[in-house]
Amino acid sequence: MGWPQIGFFIPHTWLYWQDDHIEIHGFTTDVLNKILTLPVPTVPAPQVPVLQPRTPRADYLQAVEAIRTDILNGEVYELNLCQEFYAENVALEPVDVFWRLMAASPAPFAGFVRWHDHFLLCASPERFLARAGSSIHSQPIKGTIRRGTTPEIDEQQRLTLLHDEKERAENLMIVDLVRNDLARVAQTGTVRVPELFGLYPFRHLWQMISTVEADLRPDVQLPEILRATFPMGSMTGAPKIRAMQLIERYEHTRRGLYSGSIGYLWPGSDFDFNVVIRSLQYRQDSGYLSFEVGSAITYDSDAEREYEECLLKAKALLEVLGSVIKE
Repeated sequence: MGWPQIGFFIPHTWLYWQDDHIEIHGFTTDVLNKILTLPVPTVPAPQVPVLQPRTPRADYLQAVEAIRTDILNGEVYELNLCQEFYAENVALEPVDVFWRLMAASPAPFAGFVRWHDHFLLCASPERFLARAGSSIHSQPIKGTIRRGTTPEIDEQQRLTLLHDEKERAENLMIVDLVRNDLARVAQTGTVRVPELFGLYPFRHLWQMISTVEADLRPDVQLPEILRATFPMGSMTGAPKIRAMQLIERYEHTRRGLYSGSIGYLWPGSDFDFNVVIRSLQYRQDSGYLSFEVGSAITYDSDAEREYEECLLKAKALLEVLGSVIKE
């Protein structure tokens, strides 16, 4: 995709939505009038050709079994295995597609980024890291199940996820990893887990989310915090370094911005960053369209079930694009 490895910028203008009003900061001259008078074009729904898998299904299933062997041999406890689906020579209106994605899959950590001809359309449900004063917290997601078609079935699905030993084990391993990461920048004895195995409903999925908090050492700033915690454990596995080495072996695409992070930093050092998942990446200059999905592999993983979890996470993206995945 050709994104830069890292980038920060100071915006000329930024808009801050409050409950009952909107604030315009920075360069504000005539900004509101330009927004209100800008015509909103009517754009037809996107029609994207069939998306190609970068990793054939058979290869993905073999990779899961190989990772299970790695786990048995003590290489890792858990590994997040991802795969890319893509199409070429695609013509899209990125802003229109982003709003369609928000309608299909509203998400608390969504974001739209344009960098020259590169676009990120992100419907992320996951917070990577947030700082408020001297407190920092992370909310890793591990554990997924489909929503039910009726309230009764939906509640049954929620309880199934809550009591699924494999999903709980996945979540707990990443919570331990995040605790260790935060401990590197925290005051001694302040790392805590106020919420373990929380269940949250989204449009298509139930997700298991835990919260890890800590009090930062007074001298710690953003560069040291990122060095201690990035990349996020929910997208790597445990232990983190060995998991990343195996990811290089088994995945057929360099992740780039996928499983990276976007967010904002205030002048007072508070910040909030997401995990870039459930996202479309698009190059308007070449017409290359891509998304990636993944799941956590443990020794108890069933390869077919992990593949189906990937497709479930792709559901909203495929609906918005009006496309399917080539089998």
